[in-house]
Amino acid sequence: MAVWRGRTVGVVFQFFQLLPTLTVIENVMLPMDFCNMYTMRERETRAMRLLEQVGLGPHAYKLPSAISGGEQQRAAIARALANDPPIVVADEPTGNLDSITSESIFNLFFDLVKSGKTIVMVTHDVDLAQRATRTVLLVDGHIASRNLSAADFQALSDEAKNAAAGSK
Repeated sequence: MAVWRGRTVGVVFQFFQLLPTLTVIENVMLPMDFCNMYTMRERETRAMRLLEQVGLGPHAYKLPSAISGGEQQRAAIARALANDPPIVVADEPTGNLDSITSESIFNLFFDLVKSGKTIVMVTHDVDLAQRATRTVLLVDGHIASRNLSAADFQALSDEAKNAAAGSK
């Protein structure tokens, strides 16, 4: 089961889960090592290409503690893509990123979807959720709605803002 999961599902954890004693590039190569999907020579080249894709090429040989939280999140995204999985599950993948980097990561995910990949993303970011091709709203662990429109999201956003203003 672990080998199937390693080849089929890429996971982006909310809090990175990078191994602190491995460099960024070694963290990205780790799933490739476990699943033997690429030769040793291909692994480093592929990992570097993924790091460049998320803007981390210059930081490839640093330890995770030497890069920012947003950079660690981008390294985690590169690691999730290491084995070219058909499914990527991402828990708040842009939660630690600035707006420009969030946009670039969302565009990367959008390109992955266009190429046939499935991205399952959990987010509290209403603007990001509005741009997804399919949405499911969970409330207290239960499905409250599916395929929300932009107007639905705006109403939810307004409701959340009003609730936040009322609690002050």
